[in-house]
Amino acid sequence: MDTEERVIAARGRGPRIATIMINAVDAAHLAAFWSELLNMPVAAEHEGFIWLQPSQPGYPQLAFQQVAAPTEGRRRLHLDLHDDDATALRRRAESLGATFVEGHDIADFHWDVMQDPEGNEFCIAQE
Repeated sequence: MDTEERVIAARGRGPRIATIMINAVDAAHLAAFWSELLNMPVAAEHEGFIWLQPSQPGYPQLAFQQVAAPTEGRRRLHLDLHDDDATALRRRAESLGATFVEGHDIADFHWDVMQDPEGNEFCIAQE
């Protein structure tokens, strides 16, 4: 086991895909469609964001982010990664070629928007 594998094993399961976030001009309508189709009730809503209940505990949530206009290309869909140590995950991502775009907060929840080496966006947050 190399050093990185030992660090991940020592702190727990490592990063997980927590959410698959979809931009939507009508987030409520799109969330209702997917909720009915997948039989996954709405789990939470907050100021332009709607999260569906995951199909099983520990599985990713499908979520919808309200946007003003249809999104094309890079920000139509992105992954939200959660980890026990979000700061360490961000450093690791940057060491592998990711770049920081911007940080956001909703109440006491913080996430960082990142780009992978090809410019695809993803978010990192504390578990």
